[in-house]
Amino acid sequence: MSRHHFVYELERVADRIADASRADLQVMLRRAALMLRNVGGLSLDPYTDEVLRGLAGEMGKPKPALLEMIVSEWLVANAYLPVPRALDEDSAVEGNG
Repeated sequence: MSRHHFVYELERVADRIADASRADLQVMLRRAALMLRNVGGLSLDPYTDEVLRGLAGEMGKPKPALLEMIVSEWLVANAYLPVPRALDEDSAVEGNG
C-alpha cells in the first residue's frame, strides 16, 4: 500500500471510526507510528531547495516524489540499480545503433 493510499485510508477510517474494528485500528496506528518514525529530514542548501520546489511544482509532483525519482534514476544510470525491464513505446533509448 502506498503512503498516499495509506493516508487516504486513515482519513476514511477517522470519518467512520465507530465502524472500524479494534484490530484494524491497531494495525493502522502501528503503521502510522512506523511511518512517522522513519520520516527523515533531508537538509538542503536554500538555493537547491528552492530549485527543487520550483521543479516539483512545474512537474506537478510533491518534492519527496521528485527527490525519489531523481535518486532512483541516478542509481540506475550509475549501475547501482538494474534498468527497469519494461520500456514503453514512447521511451527514448540511447545507444550505438
